[in-house]
Amino acid sequence: MTAATFHPQETAQPAPSAPSASHAPTGRATRRPGFWQAPFSEVTFREIGYALTSLPVAIAGFVFAVTMFSLGVGLAVTVLGLPVLAAALLGARGLGAAERGRARYGLGLDVEAPAAMRGGRDSGAWAAMRARLSDATGWKALLFHVVMFPWRVATFVVSVTFLVTGWAVALYPAYHWVFARYVGWPGYRVYDYTSGGVHHAYYVTSPLQIGVCSLLGLVIVFITPQIVRAMTNVDRAAVRSLLGR
Repeated sequence: MTAATFHPQETAQPAPSAPSASHAPTGRATRRPGFWQAPFSEVTFREIGYALTSLPVAIAGFVFAVTMFSLGVGLAVTVLGLPVLAAALLGARGLGAAERGRARYGLGLDVEAPAAMRGGRDSGAWAAMRARLSDATGWKALLFHVVMFPWRVATFVVSVTFLVTGWAVALYPAYHWVFARYVGWPGYRVYDYTSGGVHHAYYVTSPLQIGVCSLLGLVIVFITPQIVRAMTNVDRAAVRSLLGR
């Protein structure tokens, strides 16, 4: 009787799988367009849209932050002030998450979300409230909505001014006839006044004047994306430093 020998079989180890789509980064790699392509680029349209929609968002965030913080501090002498401040920080966290989403879509900026708030060792409503009040992420988000309000107002005004002025002046040759037909002016009126009995007037009427006017508008059109990007770079820095991990 012979002893049977046992030969262990080697099992193939599965190859490491590639990261699934659910764990892939959500941010889009956006390439900055060149100077001549910028006015017609999707990246520019997204940045301008971000700058324009930032005004109502900034107003809502500023009103929420100032109102809730002032109400919480005003009621701090009573027990009611602490829940108000805790609610303010919780709401600021939510607004911060929305801002990261806006930055991801409008600016192509993918910022890692802060860690979730950890509760204290003790259980109960007061322990949860103390943990909420010591949440640094909530305080930074609250600060974000306060300090970014004036900058976003300025960004909105500058973006709209350059965007509308540039295209309106650049396209002037297409509608210059409107002034003579419907307004009674020979062309676009730059100024028209009387001083010391002398009448001063200047209208854009000749082909040379119209061409120069259109060229000036094109210059504004092409520098508008650079101005918008420069102003939204402040938003990028603020989102990274105050709303990221």
